[in-house]
Amino acid sequence: MLAIQDIEVTYQGAITAVRGVSLEVPDRGVVALLGANGAGKSTILRSIGGLLRLHGGRVTRGSILFDGRRIDTLDATKVIRLGIAQVLEGRRLFAELTVDENLRTGAVASRDAAAVRRAYDRVMDLFPALRERRGDAAGYLSGGEQQMVAIGRGLMASPKLLLLDEPSLGLAPFMVQQIGSIIAEISAGGTAVLLVEQNAQMALAHAATGYVLETGTVALSGSAADLLRDEAVRAFYLGLHEGEGSANFGALRQRRPERKWSA
Repeated sequence: MLAIQDIEVTYQGAITAVRGVSLEVPDRGVVALLGANGAGKSTILRSIGGLLRLHGGRVTRGSILFDGRRIDTLDATKVIRLGIAQVLEGRRLFAELTVDENLRTGAVASRDAAAVRRAYDRVMDLFPALRERRGDAAGYLSGGEQQMVAIGRGLMASPKLLLLDEPSLGLAPFMVQQIGSIIAEISAGGTAVLLVEQNAQMALAHAATGYVLETGTVALSGSAADLLRDEAVRAFYLGLHEGEGSANFGALRQRRPERKWSA
């Protein structure tokens, strides 16, 4: 469904944030994109979602294809209408609007009232806790409930592909598990997911394929199961590197033979 082919992204025509990145998201699949802060994860999402130019960035090499159509030159409105929705890091809700009003903003580009109703029913089925909070201001919800609204707002556009940027950020462990289960349900319902996360355990538990970014390049890629077994991934992302004196993923990779798996 989505194919990123050897892209390079620069900001202000001078700073290269991503170089030579290629990845694929299959129809209805869940793909995890891992990396520390500054690795280039958000830049890739901006490139897909049409938000790059708002941040002074540009794809200077390569291409991004969605259902065979090039989209890296399109703005966000056109990308959404093609079937891609994005849930930004930090949730970005309208705090003074109600849950229902926030959800409705996700369907503002739709002219099909029946499709909006189906999308709304799907959101309520995925997040039954929101049924009782529909009239409450979003700013008064818990962090977990706000994340549910943010994901639900993305689903109101009935997307083929949902981009999730750090959905577990700041949530309690039990809520992280719940969000992970919901991602699996979203995929099972026919929507592909590109999941950007620092929580590798959660992301790889629900993805089929994963990519690890390091300073703007793909350092590792392969099946989620293989990545979970990789020593460097386990050490850096699962917190098993204590006592080794290194907080750098690239340094940890150098400690064992180079390995790369095909998805």
